[in-house]
Amino acid sequence: MADQDARSPVGIEPPALSVLRWAEPPEGPAVVLLDQTRLPSQEVELVCADVPALVRAIRTLAVRGAPLLGIAGGYGVALAAARGEDVARAAELLAGARPTAVNLGYGARRVAEAYRCAKEKRAGRGQAASAALAEARALHREDAAASARMARYGLDLLAELLPDGPHRLLTHCNTGALVSGGEGTAFAVALRAHRKGRLRRLWVDETRPLLQGARLTAYEAARNGLPFQVLTDSAAGSLFAAGEVDAVLIGADRIAADGSVANKVGSYPLAVLAKYHHVPFVVVAPTSTVDLGTPDGSAVVVEQRSASEVTEFTFPRPASDGAEAGGSASAPVGAQAYNPAFDITPPELVTAIVTEEGVISPVTGVGLAELCARSSQVTIS
Repeated sequence: MADQDARSPVGIEPPALSVLRWAEPPEGPAVVLLDQTRLPSQEVELVCADVPALVRAIRTLAVRGAPLLGIAGGYGVALAAARGEDVARAAELLAGARPTAVNLGYGARRVAEAYRCAKEKRAGRGQAASAALAEARALHREDAAASARMARYGLDLLAELLPDGPHRLLTHCNTGALVSGGEGTAFAVALRAHRKGRLRRLWVDETRPLLQGARLTAYEAARNGLPFQVLTDSAAGSLFAAGEVDAVLIGADRIAADGSVANKVGSYPLAVLAKYHHVPFVVVAPTSTVDLGTPDGSAVVVEQRSASEVTEFTFPRPASDGAEAGGSASAPVGAQAYNPAFDITPPELVTAIVTEEGVISPVTGVGLAELCARSSQVTIS
């Protein structure tokens, strides 16, 4: 297969994306998001002035990605505290907005606990709200630092597994700055490889049905000058067969105690292909994505999404009135669709899990528990 535009010059790094921030305009505090449903054609911010608005943003995927959802959950609880609302109820609503992404509940509960502790020390409402906001900001900073460490560990691992470079990496869904307080998880590894001159090509699965790869990963790759190409999910097999993939890098929405990985649907078939073709399959995720309370993959609640995301051509996005914008039908009217948001990859198909605390390989429950014992961010649900 011809290697078109195999090298892309590494130019000046673009300014950091403002994906999520806390704002205090005159009309009151708010969580301000880069609306990811509008990308790549529009960079539009969405202002969430209360918890229900933030929950809607999470459910419509205006904000998404496991680590960033944790940050959003934390700021959402801080927002409820600042507005004098029921903080425990806010944490519950936020945690349930998307059940598979464990970080969301982790962030919400962590900030709610900071608020509760402040109240137990007889802090006033304003002081307790400030404690909640400080905890949300700490979570944000920690995720940015974790992202940088994962990028370093991930690239070191690739150097061990693939001493001959530069690398041709295949990724699925979106795992960059749009999902993180920093530069991402799996994408951050590819970005670091690019900056070190060790990325030959990034293959970007379009990632059905919401096209997070084609819309979002390609957006980030172009923005950072990476050499990349988009492919349909079903074309990945032909790339493996042609020997054009050196490693697969994906993120995770939840990692069970046995090392099973829940990630965007289509990840499991890539793991099977990688195993057959003797290609490393690497998961990059912070320890906050590990849920030791979920024993294995069968215990993960997999979100089922609207059939319209499969049966219509146009990606459904929130219209200005809050309703979903329609698209051209790609299936007969009334056709049903199987549309899980995630699938589960068993640990025996995962070459390594890269976290901010280090690398696990081979992936076992014991190894995962030992690594997570070094972190204060592991979730026990």
